[in-house]
Parts: sequence; C-alpha cells; structure tokens
Amino acid sequence: MTVMNTKPQSFDVIGQLGALRRYALSLVRDRDDAEDLVNDALVNAYERQASFRRDGNLRGWLFAILHNTHIDRLRRKKRLARHENGVADLPEPASEPGQEHVVRLADVRRAFASLPEEQRLALHLVAIEEFSYEEAAAVLGIPVGTLMSRLSRARARLRTLENDRTTFVGLRLVGGLDERQD
Repeated sequence: MTVMNTKPQSFDVIGQLGALRRYALSLVRDRDDAEDLVNDALVNAYERQASFRRDGNLRGWLFAILHNTHIDRLRRKKRLARHENGVADLPEPASEPGQEHVVRLADVRRAFASLPEEQRLALHLVAIEEFSYEEAAAVLGIPVGTLMSRLSRARARLRTLENDRTTFVGLRLVGGLDERQD
C-alpha cells in the first residue's frame, strides 16, 4: 500500500519559522514562552493543514493560527495580568554598550515594549513583519479601520516618547545646542 503525501507543495512552514518566532516574542516578550507558543501553533497548523488552500497565503494563515493560539493560551491560563505586568524583558547585555546606536536601539526597544498590547501587535505586524493592513487585520481578527487606528495611536505614542526623551544628565555636547553663544 502506497501512502500519498497530502501536503500541498506550498506548505513550507520551515521557511516561516523566523517570522513566527519574532511575532511570538512580540506577543509574549519571553524567549522560552515564545518558543512554546510557536510549537503549539505549529501543532495546530499541522492538525489543520487540510484546511489550508493551495492558493492561500501560508504566511498569513500561520500568523493567524499563532495569534489565535496565543489568545487561547491567555484565556485558558488566565494570566493576562502576569503577561502585561510581569514582563520578562529581553536579556540585556552583560556590560553596558559603548556604541551610541546600541543604546538607541535599547531605547527604541523599551519604547516599543511600553506600548499597549493591541498597539504593539498591530505595529509589529505592519512595521516589522511587513504585512499589508488587510493581512495584519486578518491575523488580529479586527477590521482594517481598527488596525489603522491602533497603528496611528502607536506611532503617536512613540513620537511622544521620542519628544519627551531627555538627554543624558550632566553631559554637554560641544558645539551642540546647549553650548552658550557668548
């Protein structure tokens, strides 16, 4: 008896692992939890692979499964408060970085992490994963207008955080705006 491979040719889940891991990390903000979430989502995807259309968008389909798996886990474990308040930040380097761009990236990462979850997820899908508005809205299960509103609020909040960002206390830029013009 010959067993036929029923997987569609375009069912390349392995090629999507990096993006799924990034999105999972954005969802749960902990590397171990993110890996568990991706594993759970891939099990769900494997079990539902027959429902994937050959001409469908595999990436969007997998992201929707990942997102829904995350929501299901939150509901099942009732850990929303722990998820938002007990954030396990990304590991910081063992020593303080000397390069200005590394410090700036850490500032951006903290600002991004401080966004409310619905804004952070919308911005992650559009800005980092480069989903179209329609695809991101489908992944999140919301109307496109709601997604655009969340993106607008997230961007405005990041701009506010950037404008409120203070310079290093005690440092003075030579030739900068804080140097007196006598």
